[in-house]
Amino acid sequence: MSISQDLYPSPDDLVYEEELLRNPYNIKLWWRYLTARSESPFKKRRIIYERALKALPGSYKLWHAYLEERIEHARNFPIDHSKYEALNNTFRRALVTMHKMPEIWLLYLQSLTDQEFITSTRRTFDRALCALPEDRNSSTTAFGSSTWPSLAKRIFRSRPRLGFYGRCLQFDPTHVEDYINFLINSSLWQEAVEMLALVLNGDDLVSVKGKTKHTLWLELCDLLAKHTIEARASMWML
Repeated sequence: MSISQDLYPSPDDLVYEEELLRNPYNIKLWWRYLTARSESPFKKRRIIYERALKALPGSYKLWHAYLEERIEHARNFPIDHSKYEALNNTFRRALVTMHKMPEIWLLYLQSLTDQEFITSTRRTFDRALCALPEDRNSSTTAFGSSTWPSLAKRIFRSRPRLGFYGRCLQFDPTHVEDYINFLINSSLWQEAVEMLALVLNGDDLVSVKGKTKHTLWLELCDLLAKHTIEARASMWML
């Protein structure tokens, strides 16, 4: 298949091409080239990105910008178009070197969520939790913020989300109240009582929602009063 003439370097590109021939590992040169061709069709910019990433596969700046452009480009097509498969393959390539970067995982997860790939999204959540260092999953980072629960609410049904929250709490226990609310909203009364009792029996209770221990005890009593039969098996924990 012949390559369109539009994709070949133009005379205006020669100054950048010559600089890159001398120093192909300089990210500033690649970035200057991309900036100068900001109005070019995506096909041409994609080729520049691919060449740049072949020389600099560990560049977060290049990968993040490239993936955002690919996401934006894919939005112009139906969800089952091959552009989305190409996008997902690009994410997989990026994560070979960017697996310690939470922002790349979040971009990928948001894209999978938009594509409604439930199983792939769940597995990617698990891969991200395993790949990222524990301190990058804390509530002080973008990865451990409310983004995770909000993504889970959008894509997971009750039981898969139950497992996800449990794994997420291993890294960031501050989401325990969101987890309890999820259990209550899902009518999982026994699990809600058990988790609330576990929180109350702990010595390091700090409510991120500003609730006192007394308030949480009242919530537990209310659950037990309204759902005694369902929560009967959890009584021994109190």
